[in-house]
Amino acid sequence: MARDHTKCPVCENDLSRGLTSWHLVCTVCLYESAILTPHINVESVHASVDEVSRESGLKTLRISNFERLLNKIRQLKGDGALLEIGCAHGWFLEKAQSAFDVFGVEPDQSIYAGVQGKGLNVRLGYFPEVLEPGEVFDVIVFNDVLEHIPDVNRVLDACRRHMADKGILVINLPNSRGVFYRISKLLCKLSVPSFFERLWQKGLPSPHVHYFDSSNLARILRVHDFVIRAGGRLSTVEASSLYDRVAYAGSGSVVRDLLVCVGIIGLLPLQSILPSDIVYLIAEKN
Repeated sequence: MARDHTKCPVCENDLSRGLTSWHLVCTVCLYESAILTPHINVESVHASVDEVSRESGLKTLRISNFERLLNKIRQLKGDGALLEIGCAHGWFLEKAQSAFDVFGVEPDQSIYAGVQGKGLNVRLGYFPEVLEPGEVFDVIVFNDVLEHIPDVNRVLDACRRHMADKGILVINLPNSRGVFYRISKLLCKLSVPSFFERLWQKGLPSPHVHYFDSSNLARILRVHDFVIRAGGRLSTVEASSLYDRVAYAGSGSVVRDLLVCVGIIGLLPLQSILPSDIVYLIAEKN
């Protein structure tokens, strides 16, 4: 089914033109959308991404955030079957397998090939089609994934079907109220759209198609009969691997990428008091 770009998936109000021809906003719940097309497994698009730099730029930060999330999850669900949708390199599954029976789904063929050698139970394909009708999990996790999935309501419906009673749903994703995202919007208004495009991952194999905040994310979860149990913020950047993160699909200019890094590092001392660009919610199936 084609995605409806005219209606807000959270509150069903009409979407309005945003900052660009492909950017849309809901003036009621402040949800943001993008008319961008995923090109997962299209080789020509993947060629624009330096996967070695991408992994190097993200691994330390992601693992730190995953450890924090797992501590929160264990407070609500001590064991059971855990599914991670879009498990990428398997870092979260590796951390979670000490407490849970872990299972992953990954649609990107090249990334799936890399994770196969880790001995993790990972299936190639898209959720929910890749699952059998009777497969049920106690914990379902989206780590920086839900914002990439076009039909978010269909996927949340599927989460309920594949979730045990009192199961929990864990979502972390970019925050539309985050300081870096707000700066990118200001720069876009000043006719400097590159930072804004990068945060939406425009032109990459799997661009963002949604931007939520904690409020409208909680709202859409309640629509699907989930009860919010916990939430908070996660770290956005880590200085030691920042350049690799900027450069893996950067401007092509070392000078420009370095200037972006300098600007971001200048905000790091204020990271704990400024709105974070990554938030998480943990919700229970009602």
